[in-house]
Amino acid sequence: MRIFLERFKGTVIIGVVRKTVRYGGIALLGIVLAFMMIWSIMAIYYSNIASEPVKVVLCAVFGLAAMAAFIFFPRRGLTTAGFLLVFLGIVVWWLSIPPSNDRVWQREVAVLPYAVITGDVVTLRNIRNFAYRTETDFDARYYDKSFDLKKLSSVDLIAVYWMGDAIAHVMLSFGFEGKDYVAFSIETRKEEGEDYSTIKGFFKQYELIYIAGDERDLIRVRTDYRRPEEDVYLYRLNPRPENLRGLFIEYVRQINSMREEPEWYNTLTTNCTTNIVRHVRALGSRARYNWKILLSGYAPQYAYEMGGLYSGVSFKELKELSCINKKAHTIGNDPEFSRKIREGLPMPERKTND
Repeated sequence: MRIFLERFKGTVIIGVVRKTVRYGGIALLGIVLAFMMIWSIMAIYYSNIASEPVKVVLCAVFGLAAMAAFIFFPRRGLTTAGFLLVFLGIVVWWLSIPPSNDRVWQREVAVLPYAVITGDVVTLRNIRNFAYRTETDFDARYYDKSFDLKKLSSVDLIAVYWMGDAIAHVMLSFGFEGKDYVAFSIETRKEEGEDYSTIKGFFKQYELIYIAGDERDLIRVRTDYRRPEEDVYLYRLNPRPENLRGLFIEYVRQINSMREEPEWYNTLTTNCTTNIVRHVRALGSRARYNWKILLSGYAPQYAYEMGGLYSGVSFKELKELSCINKKAHTIGNDPEFSRKIREGLPMPERKTND
């Protein structure tokens, strides 16, 4: 009797495990299919189909047809295969939607920068340096400047916060013997009348732009003219000299490439932080994509942990020392803005090839 009970108990347990695995698998498949259906509906809606009514009708037809198929057709395996085939077709179509440099752009992203390379001299065209009265009222000004790569001596990380600690806009700024500086800001290239949306950013709604800018523009528009003002932090980096040059050339090649072949912005995969990591990794860096990169506000902390920032104090203290809002207010539009904004900032020890 005891042996029978033990066998019966074992059979019951095995049956429960099998049912759990089976129904768990069905539930997981259902979640995946639901996600795929939602993604497809949003991909159709946020597509390049010009007519709003047509997009709404297509979304409704696809969603209702998919749900009806799973509810009313008993052969779920065949229904799933059919759904996957339609989903694949939507993905292929969506991937084929091309980006463009030819749209009616908002004024701040209307002009693309590009570079002319002659030996060690890089001439950047269309460096942005707007004269602001307010964030939206400004005189659009650009200038060209030549930079000698033999004089390239620093790169700094600029992090801008406006909605808590988790999200930041991250820029890099290159210095040439402490005299000339140029910053690069990777942003969405929005059309006239278009606002930013995190959700829309997943669905090819914005092209990507690399703004080459004067720091008096890219920093002061955030500290002095946006309301509410944004918190700006400038961290000195310590790359090896050969990596510093390589990183600058990576940016130059990218802006020239995008002038000929535009690219899409993506909220998750192609943005101001992931692209920086991509450029840095191209030079053999140990930087990896992780949650501190995806939550861009923690990117400076990640750089600190990787040994890229000044390590003589805790990161919390370094962050306090690196806030430049008050300095920016005081310095204003001074031609020496970039040099003065760095006075007193902790400088990490420069890495060598040893």
